[in-house]
Amino acid sequence: MTEFTVLVTDDDQDIRDGIEIYLKNEGYNVLKAADGLEALRLIEEHEVHVILLDIMMPKMDGIAATFKIREQKNIPIIMLSAKAEDSDKIHGLSVGADDYVTKPFHPMELIARVKSQLRRYTKLGTYHAQQAVIEIDGLRINQEAKELTVDGEVVKLTPIEFKITELLMTHVGRVFSINEIYERVWNEPAYNAENIVAVHIRKIREKIETNPKNPRYLKVVWGVGYKIDK
Repeated sequence: MTEFTVLVTDDDQDIRDGIEIYLKNEGYNVLKAADGLEALRLIEEHEVHVILLDIMMPKMDGIAATFKIREQKNIPIIMLSAKAEDSDKIHGLSVGADDYVTKPFHPMELIARVKSQLRRYTKLGTYHAQQAVIEIDGLRINQEAKELTVDGEVVKLTPIEFKITELLMTHVGRVFSINEIYERVWNEPAYNAENIVAVHIRKIREKIETNPKNPRYLKVVWGVGYKIDK
């Protein structure tokens, strides 16, 4: 079964924690944010499939956060608000939200809305169109087939090499530290990870770069980490 992640964004901790319980009972992974800025950070750091987004929050409200999310991503957004007026619902939907739930709501109604958005996102092709195949110049990764090609030629990667390449290609331009790469790929706390990650990076470069010493794709940011750039 595919694991889906839901981001719950609300400035009320009790609401966040309560929604989390119901979502986890349904088998979803849950991330939590207290405001729009924190939500944007989590979206960049994790693969998120549905966003629950309160409208009234400090630092950045749900409307502003939706604008920012829609600049780059088509993740389903369900807005949460205590306001029941039609004008507020229309405003939320007009800026890019997919659904709207008024507080107080029954938890199972919210779960049903989440499931409905996931069906749309996956079965209608939006999710797979965005996530299954990624192309960066001559570099092309097919996440479902677990295949990487360079200028049309298939490159044989080990499972770990594929996971590292996939991580960097799904976050183009973002720099990942050695510890971040290790924790995400090996799924355990980073300990003495520098040499392990460096060896795998070197092997990936040897396979995808024409000149590994002057890489076209997999770049090092000295003192910070690694990234793949367009």
